[in-house]
Amino acid sequence: MSKRFLCPFCNSYFPLIGDTYKKVTVASGIFKEKNINPYRDTYTYHDECIIEFFCCPNCEESTIKLEGSGKQVVGTKINVNPDSLAQSFPEYIPKSIRQDYEEACKIVRLSPKASATLSRRCLQGMIRDYWEISGKNNLFEEIDAIKDKVTPQVKEVLDSVRQIGNIGAHMEKDINLIVDIEPDEAQQLINLIEYLMNQWYIQRHESELMLTSIIDINKTKQEDRKS
Repeated sequence: MSKRFLCPFCNSYFPLIGDTYKKVTVASGIFKEKNINPYRDTYTYHDECIIEFFCCPNCEESTIKLEGSGKQVVGTKINVNPDSLAQSFPEYIPKSIRQDYEEACKIVRLSPKASATLSRRCLQGMIRDYWEISGKNNLFEEIDAIKDKVTPQVKEVLDSVRQIGNIGAHMEKDINLIVDIEPDEAQQLINLIEYLMNQWYIQRHESELMLTSIIDINKTKQEDRKS
């Protein structure tokens, strides 16, 4: 596990130390033997859950995660608070895009296929908005329209998201053929959406703020010279 954690409430990193992190194991079992030791009963434990608490020192909110490790709940992962680990992105990113992203995060464990489909939808919205692409028939054509604006590797990645999302959105021609998408695979698509939001929207916004700030400084200095 990483030695620091990104708080989903305030988007600040904090170290995982005694005051900020706690891990508790809760187990239940079937009574097995009695009176072998008059001071201690013996149980066979087969249901076990690990609960993790991440307390952010910046906003004082607690992130709570639960993971099943016992016989009947192995592999179960639940975000208790908040109900997903979606990052909070600025409002200058269109609301529809943020909503698709947040929904993809909420169901990534419950329905990886549906999550991947939402990531695909989110990507399409970002391409249309950020790159101002319109009038195309489908996502394939929209990605092709920006091939000269992104690196070949990014272009290939965008096509990969489109194709993986199609698995969730469309049934195979052979209805008996089932192609599953694993939760960790759907999570990687979410990670890509987060990366693109930062690379496209946030970096552009911060660049605009920096450039505007320098222009404003110069205006102030020139006015001071005249006065």
